[in-house]
Amino acid sequence: MEKRIDAPEVQQPPPFQSVAASAEDKECETDTAKNGKAVGFVLVHAGAGYHSESKAKEYKHACKRACQKAIEKLKSGALAIDAVTAALVELEDSPFTNAGMGSNLNLSGEIECDASIMEGKSLHFGAVGALGGIKNPVLVANRLLSEAQKGKLSAGRIPPCFLVGRGAHQWALDHGIPPCPSDKMATKFSLSAYKRNKRKMELAEKVETEFIQTKRRRQSSENRASETHTGFPGEQEKKKENDSGSLDTVGAIVIDHEGNVAAAVSSGGLAMKHPGRIGQAAHYGCGCWAENSGNLNPYSTAVSTSGCGEHLVRTMLARECSIALQSEDAHHALLETMQNKFISSPFLASEDCVLGGVIVLRCCRCTVESQDIQAFLVEFLWSHTTESMCVGYMSAQDGKAKTHISRLPPGAVAGQSLAIEGGVCRLGSPIN
Repeated sequence: MEKRIDAPEVQQPPPFQSVAASAEDKECETDTAKNGKAVGFVLVHAGAGYHSESKAKEYKHACKRACQKAIEKLKSGALAIDAVTAALVELEDSPFTNAGMGSNLNLSGEIECDASIMEGKSLHFGAVGALGGIKNPVLVANRLLSEAQKGKLSAGRIPPCFLVGRGAHQWALDHGIPPCPSDKMATKFSLSAYKRNKRKMELAEKVETEFIQTKRRRQSSENRASETHTGFPGEQEKKKENDSGSLDTVGAIVIDHEGNVAAAVSSGGLAMKHPGRIGQAAHYGCGCWAENSGNLNPYSTAVSTSGCGEHLVRTMLARECSIALQSEDAHHALLETMQNKFISSPFLASEDCVLGGVIVLRCCRCTVESQDIQAFLVEFLWSHTTESMCVGYMSAQDGKAKTHISRLPPGAVAGQSLAIEGGVCRLGSPIN
């Protein structure tokens, strides 16, 4: 196995900063697998946001376990869709991620989750939004996808691919997915964060109300509007509630022994969100995307996103990245997409802080003639505009997963800068 680590290349095109780094070119061409199927690759993320050094070990462990679960599935001969689901279940079960168990609580003190999944072979998609009382939302999304593949329902009805709220919960129960009590979904971390956020919001609202009342009294007594409002005291506190530290979403992308790709994403949404709010994790083309190669596409691609849902929904970043990856240079294509289709997107022209992150892979087939081995060349990348992003990756031939917390460099401004890293992996399987 060859490994090469290149020095980070820093680019700073105005008006924002970009940090482009080719982190690791990783070749993992292997000997013939015993069962002919021990081939595959998984890349996961534990969210684009802020990952403190004190919890770095926990975030990395969650990514490591997710990779291992996916690879276990691939080694058993499972397809990409099952492997990506296994990875997401592991990430949802971690108390340190904002997905499934331990998700952010909304304004009402309840957990409502979003999740979606897409299969590159069939192009089928399944999603749930604002779903409460289910421990693993990705299982419901996956079941919606698999049920839709069976064809039409009775009387020629079209099966659903996206369900929300109580309807999604009831559908899950009707299809054998067990409920989970709300008090079991919340953790001590999420409950503590909710209480802290609620106190800050109440304080901020009180200060704002007092400021407005004082301003009105002055205007009334002076009978003129001479004051220039530059921001309520407490606005900075409110902003902190919606900064990159509360944007964590988990996701995974996979390629299996047949060359099929799949992608999935799951999120508890923004802290203190309005009940019923649905983020990018449930929206088609926004949270994840997977598409096998075809007549028009030379590469199979898979994408999973994280960040501010509203920013990702308005830019449809997952699909934009997938389209861009059909270009010759994947690294340059992703860099341009993050810059032009996200940070500088006309759809986000009013935003001065654009927060998000992606993990992507693309692959193509090639044959090693002298060894009768069919190989997949996999290029994988991650990029983010948030302060940090935690990722992990592993091939079916690796002994253990590699994990990494990518961070913007000192001095870079979150929401206006971006980091991009990645590598290359060659997977080999015997030709039948």
